[in-house]
Amino acid sequence: MNLIRKIHEERKRMLQRIYRQSIHHQVRQRAHCLLLYQEGYIITHLQNIFQVSRKTIYNWLNAWETRGLIGLYNQKGQGRKLTFTPEQQEQIKVWTENHRQQLKQVSSKIQEQWDISVSTRTIKRVLKSLNMSWHRLRRVVGGQPNAAEYIDKQAQLEELKRLDESGEIDLYYSDESGFSLIPSVPYGWQPVGETVGIPSKHSRRLNVWGVMNRHHQLQSYVSLQTITSDVIIACIDNFFPSVDKRTVIVVDRAPIHTSDIMQDQLLEWKQRQIEIFYLPSYSPQLNLIEILWRFIKYEWIPISAYKCWQNLVDYVEKVLREFGQNYVINFV
Repeated sequence: MNLIRKIHEERKRMLQRIYRQSIHHQVRQRAHCLLLYQEGYIITHLQNIFQVSRKTIYNWLNAWETRGLIGLYNQKGQGRKLTFTPEQQEQIKVWTENHRQQLKQVSSKIQEQWDISVSTRTIKRVLKSLNMSWHRLRRVVGGQPNAAEYIDKQAQLEELKRLDESGEIDLYYSDESGFSLIPSVPYGWQPVGETVGIPSKHSRRLNVWGVMNRHHQLQSYVSLQTITSDVIIACIDNFFPSVDKRTVIVVDRAPIHTSDIMQDQLLEWKQRQIEIFYLPSYSPQLNLIEILWRFIKYEWIPISAYKCWQNLVDYVEKVLREFGQNYVINFV
């Protein structure tokens, strides 16, 4: 085949614009190849520059000579054929959702169902094309709240927030959490190709009970002992010895909050203008103090805190002590 090296000035400008601006990598590559070829580069040099075979270079040049600018673009039917149909890709997604950490199981199902042998790398490419990614799974509650109760309690809570904002009541959120040298692993920037390790070891558990309002006022109790109903009653009596207006404390339905001893205390507290507002089951998102625990574990406790037990205790106590000053949450 006789290749025509001369490219007219107008088409040369067009190729230069395509080389600079095309959104398609292959089109830019082919335009660049043509520009270099007309400048006098030989086929061997072009092979080295673009890391393709001699046949590929000839195909690019031939497509230009036979189809012009259209030859820069892949024609229908060109390229590698899809391994899976759209329907098969959707089925792969379903299988992956049932085996999120075991793509070899998915590969086995593909072999069994369609007699197609593929690697896990190929399956990963399919999943990425379906807008799926590999990232850490999150712990969630083990059930769903009753829909009617949830809507009712949510409405009541909104009304309590309105009364709190107007100064008619004081609204607090209460819950317990625990900290140990087995860290809640956060995300963090790391050099590509390196893995930053976080020390982890079995240890005692530092238990914290807290009660806070939307204005960053926090009272907390820290102990190595288990938080019980007796502890909660003692803390409420200690933190609220007397109140000058209706005070509502939001809690979940954990057994220590609904025990007989807690129920026996409700009437006495109500006589002192202290009320307990129970959230529906499986509704941690309605309790603002859950946000505080999440910030402490995933944002505010540095990696260095997990080097030893005393470091962890010091950091947890520091955050609790300085909450509202150096540690602030924007409760919308």
